Amino acid sequence: MFLLTVTFLAMLLAITNGAVLPLGLESPQDGRIVGGIASSIEDRPWQVSLQRSGAHFCGGSIISNNIIVTAAHCLDSPTTVSNLRIRAGSNKRTYGGVLIQAAAMKAHEGYNSETKVNDIGVVRLQTKLTFGSTIKAIAMASVTPAHGSAASISGWGKTSYTGGSSSGTLLYADTRIVGRTQCASSTYGYGSFVRATMICAAAANKDACQGDSGGPLVSGGQLVGVVSWGRECALANYPGVFANVAELRDWVLQAQKTV
Repeated sequence: MFLLTVTFLAMLLAITNGAVLPLGLESPQDGRIVGGIASSIEDRPWQVSLQRSGAHFCGGSIISNNIIVTAAHCLDSPTTVSNLRIRAGSNKRTYGGVLIQAAAMKAHEGYNSETKVNDIGVVRLQTKLTFGSTIKAIAMASVTPAHGSAASISGWGKTSYTGGSSSGTLLYADTRIVGRTQCASSTYGYGSFVRATMICAAAANKDACQGDSGGPLVSGGQLVGVVSWGRECALANYPGVFANVAELRDWVLQAQKTV
């Protein structure tokens, strides 16, 4: 999910020279929590781990007893229905809770791996989840939260961009919404790379990182974002960028009927 510095510098040089560039800023299937603290699953019962061939690689959120929302890029090859399982009901990525086989998956048809627009997808489970204190659905936002709204991110990703290891325990960090207009302004470093289907969030020394992609950005008790991309992790002037759930909610509601 996060850019290599040399790639970003090359892009800036090309922009300076007038080149038209794709917006593919990061390697797919990266993502992370930097500056986080341990969370019980009871505090985030909608959080799940996507497991490919037995190993955690992305996060996701429960929106019904058999539908998971995640990032479209998490569903790219080599992810297949046959090698994809979801662990729910545990704050550990390697054990506990329930591990359920995927029955089907669908990425947004408008997802662009270069620009990262529409970076959202759904997974249908073979077996319905049993809701309780450790497994619950989260409502999807229908309105984009205001700039400056309190929010939180969570996942099992790396704890730093360089040299950090993935966390065995679910971590969360408090952050603040950075509105799309503000995130795309000269105040931050992304400029026009931030598009309408995106929302940002930032806090000093806190961010998602490799392994957190597809996981939840939550504000006001609702799912407002899906971890998508960014430059490195917790880098000053470069907020984390998320798929904007309010903008993509109608697609998810339709996709869960047909996946």
